[in-house]
Amino acid sequence: MSNSPQAANKGFTRAFWVSNTVELFERMAYYAVFIVLTIYLSSILGFNDFEASIISGLFSGGLYLLPILTGAYADKIGFRKSMITAFTLLTIAYVGLGALPTFLESSGLVTYGSTTQFNGLPQSSERWIIVPVLVTLMIGGSFIKSIISASVAKETTEATRARGYSIFYMMVNIGAFTGKTVIDPLRDQIGDQAYIYINYFAGAMTFIALLAVILLYKSAETAGEGKSMGDIGRGFLRIITNWRLLILILIVTGFWMVQQQLYATMPKYVIRMAGETAKPGWIANVNPFIVVCCVSFVTRLMARKSAITSMNIGMFLIPISALLMACGNLLGNDLLGSMSNITLMMILGIVVQALAECFISPRYLEYFSLQAPKGEEGMYLGFSHLHSFLSSIFGFGLAGILLTKYCPDPALFETREAWMAASANAHYIWYYFAGIGLVAAFALLAFAKITNKMDKKG
Repeated sequence: MSNSPQAANKGFTRAFWVSNTVELFERMAYYAVFIVLTIYLSSILGFNDFEASIISGLFSGGLYLLPILTGAYADKIGFRKSMITAFTLLTIAYVGLGALPTFLESSGLVTYGSTTQFNGLPQSSERWIIVPVLVTLMIGGSFIKSIISASVAKETTEATRARGYSIFYMMVNIGAFTGKTVIDPLRDQIGDQAYIYINYFAGAMTFIALLAVILLYKSAETAGEGKSMGDIGRGFLRIITNWRLLILILIVTGFWMVQQQLYATMPKYVIRMAGETAKPGWIANVNPFIVVCCVSFVTRLMARKSAITSMNIGMFLIPISALLMACGNLLGNDLLGSMSNITLMMILGIVVQALAECFISPRYLEYFSLQAPKGEEGMYLGFSHLHSFLSSIFGFGLAGILLTKYCPDPALFETREAWMAASANAHYIWYYFAGIGLVAAFALLAFAKITNKMDKKG
């Protein structure tokens, strides 16, 4: 397919499709690992709930903070070189996560209880060796965060951009769905060792993506390549002084703090409240499944509406999703004999959350891409992910505090009765996040009205 602007008016370039395909593989890898990262840190490396939440939150936060810098650097060196760098780092890091417990075992620091059960790492300083591995993963992932979404901006026109981001977001969620699907069957087969071997699967996916970029990716869009560090600095100054973008990022952080609970709270919550047979990977997969099914329809439905209007609808859905999740602990007998109320209401809440995401995320990226000057797409789209940095830090940190207070680890209690008394109000966790979502929804409504008035006057 031609990479010419004329071709882009009719369809999409080959660079567009290669970018979106490797994004699918990267998301498969990321979500396969991230859905159980807090469990990996606790079950394999021996961190407690709060420590695991903080480490995961800092990792996720850094992954979304660094794109401001890596996106600007990607504009300078070109997206092809940046993707090769990113997927090389990701492959090394994922393999490192898988090999780390084996390395520690060979050093006599951990032992296997049986062929299917891993005993975990004792409370010792050696477990902190995870930090440089996660930093490598964070740097590689931060390149991808800015590059792929910016590539969509480069390879589309204003007429095709909304549809381009709809396709991009569909690919993201196909990857997320597929990646999350792997963990539960693997856990059924090999127990806690699944939290180790899932990392090798992730490494294989990013290696395939690396080969695809080397062999197939070529873009005619080279604006911004070779710019000086002074040019980068001036561009960075422009973006951090754009008050509209900064306020929008802060508001949308409220939505993402709720969405982050799919990974920060939900896995431990459902296993503790619904039992060890709960399948957090399958439950989390409701989100990408609904997004894949609905995002194109929602984009077409809202095609004539502004990006902010579409986002507003989604923002008012998100507190409803958190309240539905809370209901699982309030209902009496299980409504479905084969499924606990905890699982049922979690699924219903995630359905609503996914619909909110369809209204918000593609249009949010479109909004940022339209603010980006030519050649600065990487920086602007990297900056757009700042909301995920904030929501990771605050969302995971708050999750660790709330889990400890309302839904603590059963292993900390001598009897089942004592734990049940301590977790009787576990559903309070979701009230906190419903409140955060509601405040964010009203804030975006006020933002829209104020900016519309200013635009009409100006």
